[in-house]
Amino acid sequence: MNGESIRVAVVGAGAVGCYYGGMLARAGNDVMLIGRRAHVDAIGRAGLHFEGLKFDEHIAVRASTEPEAVRGARLVLFCVKSTDTELAAEQIAPWLEAGSIVVNLQNGVDNTERIRARISGQVIPAVVYVATEMAAPGHLRHHGRGDLVIGALERPAAPELAAALEVVRQSFARAGVPVVVSDNVAGELWAKLVVNCAYNAISAIAQLPYGRMIGGIGVREVMRDAVEETLAVAAACGVRLAPDQLAGVYRIAEAMPGQYSSTAQDLNRGRPTEIDHLNGYVVRQGDARGVPVPVNRVLHSLVKLIESKR
Repeated sequence: MNGESIRVAVVGAGAVGCYYGGMLARAGNDVMLIGRRAHVDAIGRAGLHFEGLKFDEHIAVRASTEPEAVRGARLVLFCVKSTDTELAAEQIAPWLEAGSIVVNLQNGVDNTERIRARISGQVIPAVVYVATEMAAPGHLRHHGRGDLVIGALERPAAPELAAALEVVRQSFARAGVPVVVSDNVAGELWAKLVVNCAYNAISAIAQLPYGRMIGGIGVREVMRDAVEETLAVAAACGVRLAPDQLAGVYRIAEAMPGQYSSTAQDLNRGRPTEIDHLNGYVVRQGDARGVPVPVNRVLHSLVKLIESKR
């Protein structure tokens, strides 16, 4: 890589996509954000307003609503909602360069396989730990963290996949984004799913940030039960996870006390949520494997009820 800038396209430039796209643009890369019309128009007028923890800037990036804007990109950040995975992958497939690397920054544990079924080329799963929100069209607000875990689902990784992982690691490292390359990225994806199943639905139902949510009567116990169920399903799926996940789950509220879950933000804006790919995914996998998942079932059902009402 030798430190040169690269062309980057962000597919689904919401809060997560704008954060990582903005960080890459600040490092001198040519970044194209592909997203909703309101965001594209605002960015076209004044750039991406990136309100970070250590800076507040308007960053020069290109923006488009069209999937073909991925053309020419070496690095493609795939950030659409899990409900839109197949459609978005099919839309960008004809425009991807032969050597492009798609980095999957979505929630959930099965999206990389769903993307690979619809495009050719390298697709790298990434586990995202960042607290962000779109404060207004074209205005990103960063609340905390920003680190990534990447890796190969196949072990050992093929040489070309190992090379792609290094391209991704170097690109983000030069942009000030901490990246860990894991030899158990499937376990890391499930560890993030554990966090999502503990926080997303409760934050959404209560419309509370993590710091206030976790102090509610009985909430820690509900989170514990959701975590234990998810871990049992992971074990039934043959996934290897580090011990003592619950302590790390509780620490998220300390690290991001003001953060609302993405599910809470979607409900607040009247948009479909990803709950079918979070607690709902655990319910489906638990049912298929005979693992009881009553808490995840209740959380999933309540979010779906609220979603249908809006």
